[in-house]
Amino acid sequence: MTAEVAEAVAEAHRREWAQVFATTAQLTRDLDLAEECAQDAFVQALRTWTRTGVPDRPGAWLTTTARNRARDELRRESVLRRTLPLLVADESVPGPDDTLVDDDRLRLVFTCCHPALSRDAQVALTLRLVCGLSTAEVARAFLVQESAMAARITRAKKKIAVARIPYSVPSPDQLAERVSAVLDVVHLIFTTGHTAPLGAHLVRGDLVDGAVRLARMLHLLMPNDAEVSALLALMLLIDARRGSRTSAGGRLLLLSEQDRTRWDTALIAEGVGLLTDALRRQPPTRYAVEAAIAAVHAEAPTWQDTDWSEIVALYGVLRQLWPSPVVELNRAAAIGFRDGPAAGLDALAPLLAEPALATYGYVSATRADFLRRLNRWTQAAQAYEEALALTDNEPERAFLSERLAEVRARQGC
Repeated sequence: MTAEVAEAVAEAHRREWAQVFATTAQLTRDLDLAEECAQDAFVQALRTWTRTGVPDRPGAWLTTTARNRARDELRRESVLRRTLPLLVADESVPGPDDTLVDDDRLRLVFTCCHPALSRDAQVALTLRLVCGLSTAEVARAFLVQESAMAARITRAKKKIAVARIPYSVPSPDQLAERVSAVLDVVHLIFTTGHTAPLGAHLVRGDLVDGAVRLARMLHLLMPNDAEVSALLALMLLIDARRGSRTSAGGRLLLLSEQDRTRWDTALIAEGVGLLTDALRRQPPTRYAVEAAIAAVHAEAPTWQDTDWSEIVALYGVLRQLWPSPVVELNRAAAIGFRDGPAAGLDALAPLLAEPALATYGYVSATRADFLRRLNRWTQAAQAYEEALALTDNEPERAFLSERLAEVRARQGC
């Protein structure tokens, strides 16, 4: 196996996993079998592509290989619907127009987000099966141990098999009750890609692009749903900054350092339009408020022009709509920019004992920045060391290491 083939397979996994798995699941109606066949296709690619070269269409090759393996397995079982736990297609209930949602991935997302599963299981299963994240990556996104996440995913797959959950997009009258879970899943896919939990790149563009694509599908399916519009607006407003988040050399750039002329003005305009439409339809909801925060950043011509008072106020609304330690952390950071680092430290203090944030490196990184800005070099160095111990993304680690070296140098002054 050459380095070129290894990189091609890794790139194919990032970009093609969802389609390979979803198409195979459409055939097998069995998530475990589909996952096994999809994984085997990528293993075969490592061997075969070394001999034959990387195909022009890696995704098509992988899908064909996975489906062929699945067919072989199904033949051994004699009669599929008698011998396998079924993931049935509910043919008695007409689904939405196939010309709008003719996509196995969207069917798979709705299957993983069936109301028979808990919300955590819905999100975890989608990240694992639709996005191809490792169990370790999913566990990090949830701030739980890998063993606990593995058990959660296994239970969810078994429940789908036993309950014979349909592999389909719900009918129009069922969409409203199902869409909230799907939106949460799409949002977490986006955030996981926006800053990858680990790896050599700050952004996993395949996950970000996949989440945006799913959100656009949902918006096409439900154009009058304000929360769908708000989520799509939020993602577009944030993704508009993608090209400016790292330097040419791959160094992480803070919002204050980014070249705003590189922000995608078309995405910003589209996001603001969707947000405006969503706010006209109903009172602010979680995603609408988050989108409004992103819009404040997007519309500020410079870092110095950022309206931190407005952002703090919006986080105050958000904490009422969606109480979360992460919201409190972001609010504390905003207070630190509005009122100064000492005020930020005070706002952050109650979160230091929050169990859900015990392994969340951004708490230590935020605290370290406040301490650095207060010239408290020794404490800042300790906080940066803590943040580094909890961070696996390489560009983030490089940035934290740079800051750690800076404050250590200051200690000797």
